[in-house]
Amino acid sequence: MTEPTVERLTGTAIGPYLSEVAQLRIAVFREWPYLYDGDMDYEKHYLATYSASPESLFVLVRDGGRIVGASTGLPMADETDAFKRPFIDLGYDPQRIFYFGESVLLPEYRGRGLGVRFFAEREGYARELGRFTHTAFCAVERPADHPRRPAGHVPLDAFWGRRGYSKHPELATTYTWKDLDEPDQTPKPMTFWLKPLGG
Repeated sequence: MTEPTVERLTGTAIGPYLSEVAQLRIAVFREWPYLYDGDMDYEKHYLATYSASPESLFVLVRDGGRIVGASTGLPMADETDAFKRPFIDLGYDPQRIFYFGESVLLPEYRGRGLGVRFFAEREGYARELGRFTHTAFCAVERPADHPRRPAGHVPLDAFWGRRGYSKHPELATTYTWKDLDEPDQTPKPMTFWLKPLGG
């Protein structure tokens, strides 16, 4: 395996990579805890939010010409209402929050520091834009007795905590997708994590 390279793309520069990132999301999010039974129509709708934002961000990991990882972000003000509404309702200003979408990485590239790099790149970009007080992301909530929960699964909470993020149960929403064992899309509970951006 060669050493992967990391590239940061913003705004309209992400356009040529939407399809590859969509395929990567479909592959990685089949895993626990998302169990996402993805399709390209859903992905086209989801990624349209990013392609429409002039300040969206893709951090791409390549091995040769192949994209093996991706991490995304955009100003919260450019997100859909489902993501903005919990913040507005509690008095946060979406104009001051940079939202992290996902970090997806093929299994064979994990454990090499790229997850940490994804956070560093997105936080660095948010600081460069110069108007954000917080970064945020959300994670799906699954019941402890979910039949598909892998034995010995270790959640990412501790990893996120080491990056400076705190879980905010009062900031919650739902997002809809189709699980692997579902006939149709259903809403899933999502909880936000926040970090003061600082210097």
